[in-house]
Amino acid sequence: MGLTIAQKIIKAHLLSGDMTTGSEIGMKIDQTLTQDATGTMAYLEFEAMGISRVKTELSVAYIDHNTLQSGFENADDHRYIQTIAKKHGLYFSRPGNGICHQVHLERFGVPGKTLIGSDSHTPTGGGIGMLAFGAGGLDVAVAMGGGAYYINMPKMTKINLTGKLNDWVSAKDVILEVLRIMSVKGGINKIVEYGGEGIKSLSVPERATITNMGAELGASTSIFPSDEITREFLKAQGREKDFVPLTSDEDAVYDEIIDIDLSTLKPMVACPHSPDNVKSAAEIGKIKIDQVCIGSCTNSSYVDLMKVAYILKGKTVAENVSLSVAPGSKQVYNMLASNGALSDIIASGARILECACGPCIGMGQSPNSAGISLRTFNRNFEGRSGTKDAGVYLVSPELAAYSAITGFLSDPTEFGTEPDICLPKEFLINDNMIAAPASPEEADNVEVVRGPNIKPFPNSIPLEESIDAECILKVDDNITTDHIMPAGSKILPYRSNIPFLSKYCFAVCDEKFAERAKEKNGGIVIGGANYGQGSSREHAALVPLYLGVKAVVAKSFARIHAANLINAGIIPLTFTDESDYDSISQGDNLSLSDIKNDILNSDITVLTDKTIGKKFTLNINLSKRQREILVAGGLLNYTKKESKFER
Repeated sequence: MGLTIAQKIIKAHLLSGDMTTGSEIGMKIDQTLTQDATGTMAYLEFEAMGISRVKTELSVAYIDHNTLQSGFENADDHRYIQTIAKKHGLYFSRPGNGICHQVHLERFGVPGKTLIGSDSHTPTGGGIGMLAFGAGGLDVAVAMGGGAYYINMPKMTKINLTGKLNDWVSAKDVILEVLRIMSVKGGINKIVEYGGEGIKSLSVPERATITNMGAELGASTSIFPSDEITREFLKAQGREKDFVPLTSDEDAVYDEIIDIDLSTLKPMVACPHSPDNVKSAAEIGKIKIDQVCIGSCTNSSYVDLMKVAYILKGKTVAENVSLSVAPGSKQVYNMLASNGALSDIIASGARILECACGPCIGMGQSPNSAGISLRTFNRNFEGRSGTKDAGVYLVSPELAAYSAITGFLSDPTEFGTEPDICLPKEFLINDNMIAAPASPEEADNVEVVRGPNIKPFPNSIPLEESIDAECILKVDDNITTDHIMPAGSKILPYRSNIPFLSKYCFAVCDEKFAERAKEKNGGIVIGGANYGQGSSREHAALVPLYLGVKAVVAKSFARIHAANLINAGIIPLTFTDESDYDSISQGDNLSLSDIKNDILNSDITVLTDKTIGKKFTLNINLSKRQREILVAGGLLNYTKKESKFER
């Protein structure tokens, strides 16, 4: 039986376990990346391990999230990360150099290599044939120290692409169609591989748009083959030596196959407030809009913005619309400036933002009250934009630019024939904003600079024999990490300050949660299906840990968040009978009377609701290693105890 592309890469990197679907495997990690919103905590964790230098082939620290410096906090965090990188052997991508996923694709991504990053959109690397996973910061810290990265062996889904996209239909429309078919839960515990004749018409940046939003499927990751299209991209980046061909075997077996004819696709739109609430632009019609934001790690490549410039050239943004454009990297920005496309964008009335995540993570550009915002981003969760009652629609750059001119959500196929805009034969290469690490000999002389906003990693304690606690919160299905630990310009500067962040935990769901959690000395959270979907931010586990949350009982969990809970020492449990969720109310007194013994020895445990006098059976879906982590009180305690690393 043949292997898929992902199975081949996993087999080549397998350190422990076997490749039986559902069983835990440990993989060697070749590369890591962090960004500043999650990186500060990852490096505090790395320091706590006492390892002098990273042991990966390549690790890069990016500054792209918290670039708005309205106080000292972000600048202090940047300086901390910069000095950590210099001392411990990481490359440092300076503020303004670009969004981590865009820059990594351009300058560092290598087909066939493994990559984990402390950002859920790390699977962007699948566009170049990497096996790339989003992960919590502690998992990244362990990988930087030479440790394995663990996941349950996923199922394999193949999306077979045929035909070719019509004019003004783009890669964004492909992934929106996949989301329409599969939903935000459809990729859970799966690796999505793209194949078929249709992929030959998609460039590496277009493929990366598709793998980027695979995160919204809940997929473990997504991947394309490495072929002549990949070679051309790497050659244009001056990195042809990094090319290796990768394809699945002809007799590879997939658990699921989905066929999509690219020629049948139309411009698509994800409506508020979920990336899978997808309709065609024609179905929605010409609704009046207030704002258009073009950029993000999903759609800020050279070709994306060249198409935007073509649409905007000689036009003026509608007077009722605010248009912002953020190039994804300094490389893209420089090339647009050199060829005149940037001038066309500016002349239209667009507001040019720096090469960073910006409004995608709520860092500026919040819409007006009840405003309609079209965004080329990957998420449109309620309140993520910074305006709770805004209606955010996810669209392609082509649809966004055309709509900015008309003042209404508009189908770009009305614009006429699409120009032939191709990738350049040679990209403009200037890596002067990437700082190299100090040599091992020089590292001892590098001082790590810490600002007053940087607080220690929250303490966790070994698992107790039993847990008796109140249900301090009950939430619905599809609770995101934005619900648990919001982003935005007011909160992101405090990502290295868990005590301050705790004030905002679950504030989207219940503004009194943090106050109640402190008053009750923590407790148990009850959740619905797909609990913890969204970003990889481990703060959505670390802040509940700080507030005393001991366990989360849900119908099901998103992969990265479940791993983050375990790493923090919080027990993730699922209902054996999902209807039991309905019986438990916030405020009920709950008991897990034999939890430590059950974690060590059983696949089930019993939750007693003392308030209503009922017992519920819960599943313990954990590997032996995860059980030991929970008993130790989290991955950091476990790692220190096991002394798994050479210091």
